[in-house]
Amino acid sequence: MTKPYKTLDDISALCGDITGKRVLVREDLNVPMAEGAVSDDTRLRAAVPTVAELADRGAVVLVLAHFGRPKGVSSPQLSLAQVTRPFEQVLGRPVRYIDWDGAGDAVATLAPGDIALLENTRFFAGEEKNAPDVVERFAALGDLYVNDAFSAAHRAHASTEGLARALPAFAGRQMEAELDALEKALGDPEHPVAAVVGGAKVSTKLDVLRHLVARVDHLIIGGGMANTFLAARGVNVGKSLCEHELASVADGIMAAADAAGCTVHLPYDVVVAAEFRANPPVRTVNVHEVAAYEMILDVGPAAVEALGDVLKNCRTLVWNGPMGAFETPPFDAATVALARTAAALTGDGGLVSVAGGGDTVAALNQAGVADRFTFVSTAGGAFLEWMEGRELPGVAALAR
Repeated sequence: MTKPYKTLDDISALCGDITGKRVLVREDLNVPMAEGAVSDDTRLRAAVPTVAELADRGAVVLVLAHFGRPKGVSSPQLSLAQVTRPFEQVLGRPVRYIDWDGAGDAVATLAPGDIALLENTRFFAGEEKNAPDVVERFAALGDLYVNDAFSAAHRAHASTEGLARALPAFAGRQMEAELDALEKALGDPEHPVAAVVGGAKVSTKLDVLRHLVARVDHLIIGGGMANTFLAARGVNVGKSLCEHELASVADGIMAAADAAGCTVHLPYDVVVAAEFRANPPVRTVNVHEVAAYEMILDVGPAAVEALGDVLKNCRTLVWNGPMGAFETPPFDAATVALARTAAALTGDGGLVSVAGGGDTVAALNQAGVADRFTFVSTAGGAFLEWMEGRELPGVAALAR
């Protein structure tokens, strides 16, 4: 099936043999560091298939990436030089670091199959403004452009959107995998579709909720945002995190779901505590039994079991956000239990499960099931904007 965007499979037909061609590859190498070392190399590993394939095809591979938020100012602390060696180890082949000073001359010395990592794109003030002069400077180094950084695709930056307009542009393997998974999850999914949306505040996910109620059959709301919906329904949520001022908004979302035939699932039993800390005294109660001094910190076991039964009747699941305050035990129980149910159903072949967002990935890793979902996106903002139904500029620029 022809995809709506160009991939590495289209390069030969459109550009011929790429031996010796300079290919600018936008990756997301914005990895966490601890004491000078990479503490999580997930993003480095995600870049390997595209970079290795292009190098094996004889291209001169020039990797573009940002690192941190230098705001247009060079900084040794935010230099990609410190990521070059870890990336080299993950790739299993040499990677040359190239600073922006004299980049053109350095690139000219590279041979077919060589790989180089260029310095932080955000050292240019015009990168995040998609400034024409920055686009031109990047484009002068390459013959082709490959965007493999879905996580940066929601920003129209010089290295994500501008370059795709300046050079023949293609999606890398990681980008392709992300877009394929998202199409299966919400573009053209197999119904019934369930969405799990959690997190602290409704206000951060209003557009997500409004978009989803028209697309999914079951909307499962967890985390602190569930408290706002419960309060809107007249439930006394005690001292729980709750945006009481959004009661009418929550009612509007419920009404829209009702009109669209989407069932909204809110917890009916919850885990409460008088204080928010690790392993305090807790109670599991019906939502109508929360005391004035207590706060809801997780979904209760009866509700989780019922939600598991909902997933058993679904064919597709999209997940963003935890069910409770999962970073603090024992309030990870609901997230872990539901994630393990989803993973088991996925393993049995009955469910296509797609998850994304930083907290979500951390929660699935905590549950030990991240590798058992159909696809887990490492993107944060881009995944959220896609769930809101927005067009992502970095993806739109790759259209056929």
